[in-house]
Amino acid sequence: MSDLTDFIAGLPKAELHVHHVGSASPRIVAELAARHEGTTPVPADPEALAKYFEFRDFAHFIEVYLSVVDLIREPEDVRILTYEIARELARQQVRYAEVTITPYSTVNRGMPAEAFCEAIEDARLRAEKELNIALRWCFDIPGEAGTKSGEDTLRIALDQRPDGLISFGLGGPEVPRPQWKPYFDAARAAGLRSVPHAGETTGPETIWDAIRELGAERIGHGIAAARDPELMRYLVEHDIALEVCPTSNVRTRAVPSLAEHPLPTLVAAGVPVTINSDDPPMFGTTLNDEYLVAAELLGLGKAGIADLAKAGVTHSFMPEGDKATIINEITAYAAG
Repeated sequence: MSDLTDFIAGLPKAELHVHHVGSASPRIVAELAARHEGTTPVPADPEALAKYFEFRDFAHFIEVYLSVVDLIREPEDVRILTYEIARELARQQVRYAEVTITPYSTVNRGMPAEAFCEAIEDARLRAEKELNIALRWCFDIPGEAGTKSGEDTLRIALDQRPDGLISFGLGGPEVPRPQWKPYFDAARAAGLRSVPHAGETTGPETIWDAIRELGAERIGHGIAAARDPELMRYLVEHDIALEVCPTSNVRTRAVPSLAEHPLPTLVAAGVPVTINSDDPPMFGTTLNDEYLVAAELLGLGKAGIADLAKAGVTHSFMPEGDKATIINEITAYAAG
């Protein structure tokens, strides 16, 4: 197993499902909590913070997540957080990452949308220059905030249109998907790709709705597809990949245990899957850890792990030439 751990550590990768604020390291969260002491429930003490990140269920996770969002109050907070995400991903040999960002949550708390977008772009360009990693953005509607959040997220996306923005998403509790159709229609008409969460804490019907109503090209999580053979066949036929985050599913109680995770069922059915980390510090994981978990669940050796990494690249939204470059790098690494 240590041999696989070392192999994964050096393996070039793409990360397709990682949340912006959810990637804040414990050090940054603690620093922000200390800066805003007295106005936040988030503890600054590292041990207390670890306890704070123990989630009773998905609803509790959302509550805690939003309390961390509330710590991001200045453009410099956004800039530092974004660059630190890139630094941690680059340390894991991630060459390309599509980061899910929820601008509504910060802009709604008073930060101008222009300042927010300028901060993430500053960090993206610096990271590309200094860390050999390309970041792209998925602007995400927070479902718990109602349809106004859809209107506002769409407006920010289309009015600001930062250069790194490539896709449009939907997260939070899995409230009915059809109500978000007008915002996805407009985003897709403007050239943004559709990547909503679905089938994480609900059943297969949410995934069907994401495909039929929102034009989903990939599905965030999507693990409930394992309960519906017809849906799995559809995903295979239409090459719609799932962004699977195993440890996240256990930590939010969406799945009882890793041993019961449906990843093997999905792979056995031929469903395209990618391996991702979701909110890694909150869940006590990393992308490298998730690859090791997937290897254990699927019984993979080095060649199979390299194929998982290639799947992450293949199902990304990067240009085909960039995909070929990273896939060649993965092939050369695995051969060496």
